[in-house]
Amino acid sequence: VQLLGMCIENCGPRFQSLVVKKDFCKDKMVKLLNPRYNLPIDMQEKILTFIMTWARGFQGMVDVSEVKEVYLELLKKGVEFPSSDASREGPKTSSQHSTKSSPSSANPAKRSLLPLPTGPTLLLSPEQIGKLYSELDMAKVNVRVMSSILKENVPGSENPDDMNLLQKLYKTCRMMQERIMELLVTVENEDVIVELIQVNEDLNNVLLGHER
Repeated sequence: VQLLGMCIENCGPRFQSLVVKKDFCKDKMVKLLNPRYNLPIDMQEKILTFIMTWARGFQGMVDVSEVKEVYLELLKKGVEFPSSDASREGPKTSSQHSTKSSPSSANPAKRSLLPLPTGPTLLLSPEQIGKLYSELDMAKVNVRVMSSILKENVPGSENPDDMNLLQKLYKTCRMMQERIMELLVTVENEDVIVELIQVNEDLNNVLLGHER
């Protein structure tokens, strides 16, 4: 796995174009996550981190559509990806998440994200994209507030008001993340998917931070 990471960094677009193909990232990499292989947790995290990072794209002309599809499939199954700052926990299902909140946001956003149609996929209109982005901005604010509370409150000497707000933000961000995961497997707009992936990762990071 370490060798693969070095090759990704140093071998350029030609090599990168090969590893992001489904027959490698899914049939080879994801297959190793099967419990029967009993792969160490840190190795599992490395593999998930690779897939998450590759799905965001590389500099240069590298088609990442296939690895992005694999990433979305894993999200849909409830796989929890490591936080971007080297998570110390193994992959878990989304039902194990938790969250927090902060004083500067006494009224956390409670609106659900853009309603989904009954069809299997959705190409958002400019108006729908604008509405969705405004709601994702609120999610980002809640993440910043939660992060601030986590830094300011030392375990054992927490501010009660902060903790009450934390629980409200926890519920709000849980709902936001669940909705984002629904949108990730439904929306077809490429730019929107990129934004959803980033916000989902931010939410995941702060939820993991709260669990620790």
